[in-house]
Amino acid sequence: MTELLKISLPDGSVREVEPGTTPADVAAAIGPGLAKAALAARVNGEVRDIMRPLERDADLALITARDEEEALELVRHDYAHVLAEAVQALWPGTQITFGPATDDGFYYDVKAPDTREPFSMDDLPAIEEKMREIIRADKPLRREVWTRERLIEKWEAEGETFKAEWAKELPEDEELTVYWSGEDWLDMCRGPHLASTGKLDPQAFKLMRVAGAYWRGDQRNAQLTRIYGTGWLNKKQLDAHLHKLEEAAKRDHRKLGREMDLFHLQEEAHGSVFWHPQGYRVWRELEAYMRRAIDGAGYREIKTPQVLDARQWEQSGHWGKYRENMFVIPDEVPNVEDEGPLVSDAAEWMALKPMNCPAHVLVFKQGIKSYRDLPLRLYENGCCHRNEPHGALHGLMRVRQFTQDDAHIFCREDQIVEEVRKFCELADRVYRDFGFTYEIKLALRPEKRFGSDADWDLAEAELRSAVIEAGLATDEYGWEELPGEGAFYAPKLEWHLTDAIGRTWQVGTIQSDRVLPERLDASYIGEDGEKHRPIMLHRAIFGSYERFIGILIEHFAGRLPAWLAPTQAVVATIVSDADDYARDAVRKLEAAGIRVESDLRNEKINYKVREHSLAKVPHLLVVGKREADEGTVAVRTLGEQQQKVMPLEEAIAMLREAATPPDLR
Repeated sequence: MTELLKISLPDGSVREVEPGTTPADVAAAIGPGLAKAALAARVNGEVRDIMRPLERDADLALITARDEEEALELVRHDYAHVLAEAVQALWPGTQITFGPATDDGFYYDVKAPDTREPFSMDDLPAIEEKMREIIRADKPLRREVWTRERLIEKWEAEGETFKAEWAKELPEDEELTVYWSGEDWLDMCRGPHLASTGKLDPQAFKLMRVAGAYWRGDQRNAQLTRIYGTGWLNKKQLDAHLHKLEEAAKRDHRKLGREMDLFHLQEEAHGSVFWHPQGYRVWRELEAYMRRAIDGAGYREIKTPQVLDARQWEQSGHWGKYRENMFVIPDEVPNVEDEGPLVSDAAEWMALKPMNCPAHVLVFKQGIKSYRDLPLRLYENGCCHRNEPHGALHGLMRVRQFTQDDAHIFCREDQIVEEVRKFCELADRVYRDFGFTYEIKLALRPEKRFGSDADWDLAEAELRSAVIEAGLATDEYGWEELPGEGAFYAPKLEWHLTDAIGRTWQVGTIQSDRVLPERLDASYIGEDGEKHRPIMLHRAIFGSYERFIGILIEHFAGRLPAWLAPTQAVVATIVSDADDYARDAVRKLEAAGIRVESDLRNEKINYKVREHSLAKVPHLLVVGKREADEGTVAVRTLGEQQQKVMPLEEAIAMLREAATPPDLR
């Protein structure tokens, strides 16, 4: 008699089933609604195909669209396979490589047949239609286990050179699987997949773009075409995503930066920003705001060198962990006259600093520190350089030269929780001043790290306790712990801001570090007269000025709050008879501390309004002969339909209030 399998369900019930029963069978036995809704199964914690038979006793949970994160990954994986099948159906001879799910969709790398040009945007409508045809055909997606030799034989016979190359590298002792789509197309894949293509919504995906890619990411290899798509559970989700993309394109800080004349980037300083007067005004306002915040919180501002000896980076551990991202400089004048090597073997090596931490330790070590001196909070608007890959650079969001609002708090063991709590409260004030909501995450120890497990246990517990004491470890703040995502020297709290269109940005952080003070021999004299190691809290709120300004531009769609706007008001004339009155108004506004300009050009007022609206000037004060005679201005506030006519002094008072930074109100 066959022994039945015991299947434990999330509600605590246990079902006995025959060996070979599938999760789909279990769903059907529970009810037709669940049978229709179930997409896949979690068997002993592993996500599996819903049609894959159960082999032994197991904990079973059925995945439906309500399990959105897992469901989206499943459907996006399937959309990628349908994309590959569609391309090969339309253009026989196309070679396929890999097609994973991504954060908001999927892609597949393919090589067009030799008889045609690489795929382009013009091909996407035909591919989309073929994909919908495959989805509507509701083709079963069936898993099979193959040997490595069988895989290699198939791919070589069909001219799939990329797949054959990859198959030859697969381990012989590993279970190798393929998935059939119907009876006529298959791909090499670990899975899992949905039960059939019909489980996908044919209206819930869209192909977005094509790009060049290299086989296995190596530019020495064959060039492929990467076809990107976005995929969702239903059309409503797709429409919401496309709307967000459309809104994001309008808010793109690179586009708005040009229109507002804030900054530019160019090849001569690739990855570094040229700030124009208007953009640098925004920077200066942020810098002044942050200085007021850190002065009020008891920080001492310092300035440290850009270049440090390589031995310092070796001692800190960054040379071994971060060397490929550092700009290195030989400490010797290159030999440009002789035919020998430009740099001799005797040259000393230095590096532009990619972070400020070691330099701050060197400041701390100057002079003897007592336990009474702690906590010591050292702050620096520190300029750093990181050799980011060329393809990773992205406007202000990813640069090679950047300035951090960086600080390091040197404290005793008994001060850690209180210092972290104070920082949490400071960060909360700052983000709320800019109109952001946020979530807090605790990034825990990575696999490769410095320091003992005992130190990591302690550091993680201290950060956790501080967030609890600050009242921020709640669902309201999205409290979550992230295993393996800490720095190599310390766990860290991360602040993830949510912007006006729902995107999240990781900006602020505080890290509890026992490693660097040990490696760089920092110490203080304790109450017992002995040397002790301080704890070093690395912290930032903006993260970097460049990226934070980029986030602000996109969050506000360029319509920066009046206190941050580079030009807070423009006085524009309708007729030249009002020029003298406009000049007088500008003088009074300047005397009130308003950043104001005049526009006395012989242009129509509608032209002036459009131009200053494009530049995102918060307030336009329009004056004509009537306003000059009556001592009034017509105020047009950016984003509002109606203008307001008011006495000049009333307008000045209104603008002065709007132009006051939130921390000074």
